Amino acid sequence: MHLHRYGKGAYLSGTPVKPPQGPKLLEAPLDNPQEPSPDVAAEAPREPILTLPPALTAYVLLIAAIHLRVLLPAEWEIWTIDVFGFIPKRYDVTLLDYTFPGGAGAKVWTFVTYSLLHANLTHIAFNVLWLLPFGSALARRFGAARFFLFMAVTAAAGALAHLVTHEHAVAPMIGASASVSGTMAAAIRFAFVQGSFLSFSRGDADAAAKVPALSLSRALRNGRVLAFLAVWFGVNLIFGLGLIAIGADGASVAWQAHIGGFFAGLVLFSLFDPVPRARADAAAAS
Repeated sequence: MHLHRYGKGAYLSGTPVKPPQGPKLLEAPLDNPQEPSPDVAAEAPREPILTLPPALTAYVLLIAAIHLRVLLPAEWEIWTIDVFGFIPKRYDVTLLDYTFPGGAGAKVWTFVTYSLLHANLTHIAFNVLWLLPFGSALARRFGAARFFLFMAVTAAAGALAHLVTHEHAVAPMIGASASVSGTMAAAIRFAFVQGSFLSFSRGDADAAAKVPALSLSRALRNGRVLAFLAVWFGVNLIFGLGLIAIGADGASVAWQAHIGGFFAGLVLFSLFDPVPRARADAAAAS
């Protein structure tokens, strides 16, 4: 989630395994079937679906390490937020006599760095909770390099959406929720395909993450995907209307950044996806 405080506060914004071969057909009595060999029986271990892949583990550890900034003196922590948080007012061309901390460079790096800062442990836990299923599947599917680039691109998309809708805001936005929303959007392109991690029948974690994805047009005609979209946008609408408060007094959710990251993840998924696309009749939702 992204949250913000008005004034001086801050926006806060988880290879297919070859199936065991059955016993060979032999000329033997039906009441004495041949038992499969131990080697064959052990050929298809089942891995827990939420075992974290290394890329996601590294991402979570990076966020946790950066959060140690709260141990800094108060003025240093404020400086860190001002330099690495996303501040829309920083891009106001009418501010000719004022320079935000970080200078011109901060206009570039804060499109991504804000997503690595969080307000508190609850803020981190909320984002990690959603990364466990969706981020794990995406990290397995993309591999480390694509996954990290994807997280950066969706963070930038969330920052852009926030900039467009909060052009003159001076409160810095922080939090990984735009990227988390992007992973959720990307994952639903394959999450409900038969054998994937949200289907009724799945393989192990690696196999479930690497099923052929639905095209964007097919995904948007799939009932389970549409139901997911309805719930996701409904929850963000509730946050946007302020019907649910998260965080300390005066804080609200930067839901526009969520939508920016979600839209980028949904549309740009194919640019990152290394898994070959199935034929139109091959990827069946389950």
